[in-house]
Amino acid sequence: MKHIVKGREPRSLTVHRRQAGADYDNYAEKDDLRDTLLMEQGDLCCYCMRRIAVENMKIEHWASQTRYPNRQLDYQNLLAACEGGMGAPKHLQHCDTRKGDDDIRIHPADRQHNCETYIRYQADGEIYSDNDRINHDLNKVLNLNLQRFCYNRKAVLVGMLDALRKKRPDGVWTKSFLQVEQRRWSHRAAGGQFLEYCQVVSYHLQKKIARTRN
Repeated sequence: MKHIVKGREPRSLTVHRRQAGADYDNYAEKDDLRDTLLMEQGDLCCYCMRRIAVENMKIEHWASQTRYPNRQLDYQNLLAACEGGMGAPKHLQHCDTRKGDDDIRIHPADRQHNCETYIRYQADGEIYSDNDRINHDLNKVLNLNLQRFCYNRKAVLVGMLDALRKKRPDGVWTKSFLQVEQRRWSHRAAGGQFLEYCQVVSYHLQKKIARTRN
């Protein structure tokens, strides 16, 4: 999960919210919202960090519409998520589809509690938290340790390490060298996108940087 910096909401949402009887269902210009959320998130799902696009995303209400109708048009509550295995058996669903109306403790766009400080990644691709309640949400509510997610996260990490070995076959990975790589994975590419599963790599590079003296 990568921290999301919320920007300005689309004007169509601002205008709609001012109308009498406005709600999410009668907001006709949802494509404006989809485009804005995708740009804001660098085309990554707010939970699993898979690549998403307009045609294969959902607009996620972090606080569900059913339980928190007063937040259905609150831009800070709106995120872009993948389809989450819609139509699949429950044990194969993930992200927003699996979450449904459940509450979770961690918000990818929370400005006071950056999700990146609470989430860890094992070398085998497992995502976890030292906080038991957050760890429960990652596993039981969002189902982010599906086998294919662990495989994909591990594959990205292994690919990054292989690339570093090719750049520095002598094995001398200085702090400045690792910092350049960490910035590449934590920042957007020229087209405004983040790399898939970027926070997995950024997390491990940060750990290597902390252990490197020069």
